[in-house]
Amino acid sequence: MTDKTVNRILKWLWGILLAPIALLLLMLVTVWFFADIPTIEELENPESKLATQVIAEDGEILTTYHIENRTFVSYDELPENLVQATVATEDVRFYRHSGIDFKSLGRVLFKTLLMRNSSQGGGSTITQQLAKTLYPRRDVRSKIPGVSQMRMIWIKLKEWITAIKLERNYTKEEIVNMYLNAVFFGSNSYGIQSAAAQFFDKKPINLKVEESAVLVGMINKPTRYNPNINPDKALVRRNFILSQMEKAGYLTEAERDSIQAIPIKTYERTVDRTTGVAPYFRDMLRRTMYAEKPRRSSYDTREDFRADSLLWADDPLYGWINKTRKNDGSRYDLDRDGLRIYTTINFKMQKFAEEAVAEHLGKTLQKDFNRELKYRKSFPFSNGTPQKVMDVAMKQGRSWSDRTRNMRRAGMSEEAIAKSFTKPVQMRLFTWEKPGYVDTVMTPDDSIRYYKSFLRAAFMAIEPGTGHVKAYVGGPNYRYFKYDNVRQGKRQVGSTIKPYLYALAMEYGMTPCDQVVNLPQVIVLHGDNTWTPQDPHADGSIVDLRWGLAHSSNSVSAYLMKQLGPDAMVRMMRKMGISSYVEPVPSLCVGSADLSVFEMVTAYNTFPSGGIYTYPIFVTRIEDREGNVLSQFSDRAREALQERADYQMIGMMQGVVDGGTGGRLRGRYGLRGQIAGKTGTTNDNSDGWFIGYTPSITAGVWVGAEDRYVHFTSTALGQGANMALPIWGIWMKKVLADGTLGVSESDRFVIPEGVSTACGPSSTIGGTTLEEYYFE
Repeated sequence: MTDKTVNRILKWLWGILLAPIALLLLMLVTVWFFADIPTIEELENPESKLATQVIAEDGEILTTYHIENRTFVSYDELPENLVQATVATEDVRFYRHSGIDFKSLGRVLFKTLLMRNSSQGGGSTITQQLAKTLYPRRDVRSKIPGVSQMRMIWIKLKEWITAIKLERNYTKEEIVNMYLNAVFFGSNSYGIQSAAAQFFDKKPINLKVEESAVLVGMINKPTRYNPNINPDKALVRRNFILSQMEKAGYLTEAERDSIQAIPIKTYERTVDRTTGVAPYFRDMLRRTMYAEKPRRSSYDTREDFRADSLLWADDPLYGWINKTRKNDGSRYDLDRDGLRIYTTINFKMQKFAEEAVAEHLGKTLQKDFNRELKYRKSFPFSNGTPQKVMDVAMKQGRSWSDRTRNMRRAGMSEEAIAKSFTKPVQMRLFTWEKPGYVDTVMTPDDSIRYYKSFLRAAFMAIEPGTGHVKAYVGGPNYRYFKYDNVRQGKRQVGSTIKPYLYALAMEYGMTPCDQVVNLPQVIVLHGDNTWTPQDPHADGSIVDLRWGLAHSSNSVSAYLMKQLGPDAMVRMMRKMGISSYVEPVPSLCVGSADLSVFEMVTAYNTFPSGGIYTYPIFVTRIEDREGNVLSQFSDRAREALQERADYQMIGMMQGVVDGGTGGRLRGRYGLRGQIAGKTGTTNDNSDGWFIGYTPSITAGVWVGAEDRYVHFTSTALGQGANMALPIWGIWMKKVLADGTLGVSESDRFVIPEGVSTACGPSSTIGGTTLEEYYFE
């Protein structure tokens, strides 16, 4: 073979060897200059999807708003064993390369692709995986042969270049930190903070070696190696990670063996947004922050439009998303921007409230109601309910259902939708019995009737003086009953309206000791029309105003209405924070108005606040992801009652609890200390109310069915003292028993200087002076 031939062969060999390299370099240069590679600015500010945290006053996280449940943590908050497990498993030469590990690529090329040995793993470095996570791949599928492969090569080259850029602009610690904050761990957990909480109920810094190994093992295949789904596979994978750590020198052989013998113990956190603590509050908070500027055309009454317009103008939290802008002029996004919302909700009080609702409704009241429902001719509506009313209620139930919305979205006809409600289908229904649901076959129409038979409830607690909302329960179970009965719902308030009338009387100079004849009152309306409220206790005896409020006398309330007038009563209600439309009619004195639990409880909170109405507040501040304060929210208050009138009202409302319609708190629930409040029951027992307060806390409860024609027949069971008051009593017992919540039986109402509550010995109940009876 001549030298010329040898040289020619050598040239061909060099050409064969160098051509791919040259082609690769050419493609890299082409991609660098022409592809959509992230800029340095984009690398420093990648599109984030950080979860917004909603935080209780004691630091507990109530929930997160998110597309991806992700919360950023710094490198200092990562345990060393987690970083070591990540490097040992995902990129053992991480600290020795500059974004691309050519040795690993060679291994993949020859062993995985040529020798078909898939056990050799991938060739992507941690930096490349970070680039892929921060800038997700687009769909590369194509019907044209070879196009998909070319697109994948193009994307890979982009990721290489992005990885090199990342290495040039960030330290290794910053890269591994971004990586662990970005990767998906399964079970809706994005980033190490969410994963540590989801699987071990810990912060990342507190993870043990074996726990870190479990989480790192899930990065590759989150579902296959999920310890709650596939515990056996997760154990094998974890032990493999530990072996990798031993090979890399992070563990000794003895440490590896001892840790591998430890079983996996996980904490399974429910990630469904319909569960967890305070779901109704979380939903209300989101609605409030996303509220839009009110438009008159969206409201039925001028008063409701005016109320929301004032909220828009005066409450910075109402419509915060639409009123607050980032530096670049864009709006914040609760699902992406990683905000921290610090609320006034007390975690313990909230849990106690949810427990109290479930205990009373689930264990007692619903069972009593079910016994009555057995004898209904048109279940669950009360006997005598007009057919037209039932038809409207059922039509609304169908219209509001997910079934109707989904079928309309799919283009189904109204006839087909209506027919679908008569065909039995498999479904899961709520029940108070464990496990909280029952699987059955039922027509959708029957399921609507079934759900209408359940009693609903609403509970809210607020702190006197500050207006801080401490607990908020909008219904019996958010998963199945999403309507918020605290703020969205408005129901007839019954006798819980009477304290506003009595407060007006005190403001006009009357006293609790003023006496009236307990007879039915006739009020002239228009022309010859009159109105007389029913009152079975109107026996002609001489009673004072204290007795009238304590025993919820309709006749005494009607007497005061004749003296003061409905317009003056409405003005007093406005002063105390009632913003909904209230018709100024004489029947207002016995509770004809429809109001929300939210405004009723905040109005009652005026009494233990020294006559000062304090606007309710449930968020104290909002921070961005870096901890910078974006908004702070302070108390707003105004004087509603004179001190004298306010304390007189406290004394009379203590009488409701000490010897009136609220007496079960003392007897059945054994509560001591100073408590004031008022019960309320509406026509046909459709609604039961109790709102009470101590010197340290105010709370209110409403109980009723979705439809007013679904109610107790028995007043003994359907009155507020039986439907609503027990929830208050159960909750208060839990709060007092805890001993750490700032509520105590030794708390005392402050008596204003110069105010006397004495009525004199002439006013008695059963031989006991009123002073002794009401102010022990």
